Amino acid sequence: MMEQNSLHWIDILIIVVSIIVSLAVGLGFAKKQSNTAQYFSAGGNIPSWAIGISIFATLISSVTFLAYPGEGFGSNWVRLVQGLMVPIVVIALIGFLVPMYRKVIGLSAYEYFEKRFGYFARLYTALAFVLTHFSKMGSVFFLLSLALASMTGFDTYTIIIVLGIAIIILTVLGGMEAVIWLDVIQGLLLILGGIITLVFIGLKMEGGLGAVLSTANSEGKMSLGPFDWDFVNLTFWVMAINGVFYAIQKYGTDQTIVQRYLTARTDRSAKRASVMGVLMVVPIWMIFMFIGTALYVFYQQSVNPLPEDIRADAVFPFFILNEMPVGVIGLIISALMAAAISSLDSDLNCLAAVGVDDFYSKFRPEASDMKRLKAGKIFVVLSGIGAILVAITYVSAGDKGVLGIVFMLYAIFSGGIVGIFLLGIFVPRANKQGINIGIAACVLFTAYALLSSTSIGSGENKDLILDLGELNFTQHKYMLGVYSHVVLIVVGWLASYLFPKPDIDENLTYKGWKKLKKQQANQSI
Repeated sequence: MMEQNSLHWIDILIIVVSIIVSLAVGLGFAKKQSNTAQYFSAGGNIPSWAIGISIFATLISSVTFLAYPGEGFGSNWVRLVQGLMVPIVVIALIGFLVPMYRKVIGLSAYEYFEKRFGYFARLYTALAFVLTHFSKMGSVFFLLSLALASMTGFDTYTIIIVLGIAIIILTVLGGMEAVIWLDVIQGLLLILGGIITLVFIGLKMEGGLGAVLSTANSEGKMSLGPFDWDFVNLTFWVMAINGVFYAIQKYGTDQTIVQRYLTARTDRSAKRASVMGVLMVVPIWMIFMFIGTALYVFYQQSVNPLPEDIRADAVFPFFILNEMPVGVIGLIISALMAAAISSLDSDLNCLAAVGVDDFYSKFRPEASDMKRLKAGKIFVVLSGIGAILVAITYVSAGDKGVLGIVFMLYAIFSGGIVGIFLLGIFVPRANKQGINIGIAACVLFTAYALLSSTSIGSGENKDLILDLGELNFTQHKYMLGVYSHVVLIVVGWLASYLFPKPDIDENLTYKGWKKLKKQQANQSI
């Protein structure tokens, strides 16, 4: 087991102060939360640079802080490929997506799907978001609690519950405005933590960080491969294709990002913030992957070996606790906590927004804005409790690579949502009936793929839940997040021709946007 070192009182003080500051920020914005527009979209009055850092901080979490170094230590950089696809997709789509959403929705991204394909499409996509983010929040809480438990000796469950309550309180009190400004502080702290870590590793190593590059190159530790055209194993192409769909889903359909578009003052400001956020996040993903690779080389040189049974995800916390000086340990742990808080508070606020706009308002359309605000705060509390419970269940899966678990669950719960989005945007002929048939086909395919590739039992007694012999789904489970979208696109598109051509608002399609841009250009001549 990992050695349990006691934290110095200075480190504990730094950690406690960081938590108090977070709660104080939430309390400071509490009086401004008088309506749902302020609570969920900060009154549309946040500067672009702050939104950009907030998007960056939302995409960064304890998964980045711990799982990425774990991958860099225990494997190579192939899982980074997904993130490398994000800027390409975002830069290609953001000029159209941002003004469209700011024009056609009030709060929830999934309102678009109802306007385009009816309420069932909205319900389906909103539920996909909820399931995806509960699995993600559980992972964030889980990784953070394991790291803090190994560093402090406190019980894992206690850490999950205490931090969960603190995050619920600051999110309930401060709303989206507090979330964004906290993200700014926490995002900068995260960057500082990563840079300080690299400096200390370099200073402690013989040959500095140059030795890392030399060893990593010779052993393939920074490889983005294997590059085989193989969808069964984890290859560059599996992650690249998965990354394209991930980027479309994250920036095109994910409430945590779309809701940020609504907090900006203008369309231009929102677009600038989106590009800024994605251009910040990729280098940080690379830094933390490199930290893992550097730790691999460091412990090859070190006279203080790692414990034999240590998990790859736990190497970075072990290094922090045993190699960092007093004060710096507290700063790095605070950065780790900041990474988690900046992701979790955003998730809670956005889950509450979906709860209010996609569900509560449908059942209580006559509800006043004050009642909607109260319901939103209740949804924050319920979502926080749910995330805590998911994290507690994750503790039993602690022997598996968490980054892999997160990617797999994201692929499963994405459920064809990108397919619906792409058909809605680029295929005016797609209609409600065709999409509903496409959703049914997507659900059936996902069920087949999961059941015919998932084993139960252990050792020699492991059996597939559904054994179809040669028809079993044998490709990598990350490809579920690709095939589900493709199935929905193909079936939904073809099935749409069985029903009348829809009469749709041109503001909901790329074709309509291009037409509008052309008209504006002609008027300006």
